[in-house]
Amino acid sequence: MKVAFVMGSDSDLPVVEKGVKTVKDFGVEVEVRVISAHRTPYAAEKFARDAEKNGIGVIIAAAGKAAHLGGVIAAFTTLPVIGLPIKSSTMDGLDSLLSMVQMPPGIPVATVAIDGAENAGILAVQMLALSSPELKEKLALHKKNMAEKVAEKDAAVSARFQ
Repeated sequence: MKVAFVMGSDSDLPVVEKGVKTVKDFGVEVEVRVISAHRTPYAAEKFARDAEKNGIGVIIAAAGKAAHLGGVIAAFTTLPVIGLPIKSSTMDGLDSLLSMVQMPPGIPVATVAIDGAENAGILAVQMLALSSPELKEKLALHKKNMAEKVAEKDAAVSARFQ
């Protein structure tokens, strides 16, 4: 199963690339596209309708401003959709965040923090791990490594003040 990253504009790519790297670090294949909910709605519909047969297991939809991409995609698929709000110049990404989390009943879009591409990637991998023991093990190791790094930093900071 692949994770698809769909962004409303290529200006979102610097944020999206962080999520792509996160997913690839777990050995999961990705597909990355630019599709606009407003400027190419038929392409968004086609992508969403065909996603599962194209081997996609989770879709991450990144968008700024009105940020309807995730909702439009979620309307046309039963796959899980993760919204990745992008910080825009208008309202520092709050507009994007609210557009994603305020979905009507029946069309959920799980949403991460503004510019939270790494967490979107981790969440997608966690969803895929529900049916992949190998991914589950990689996630457990990832959490263990994070904890070890914090413990090292804790020891270093504590030692400075003794």
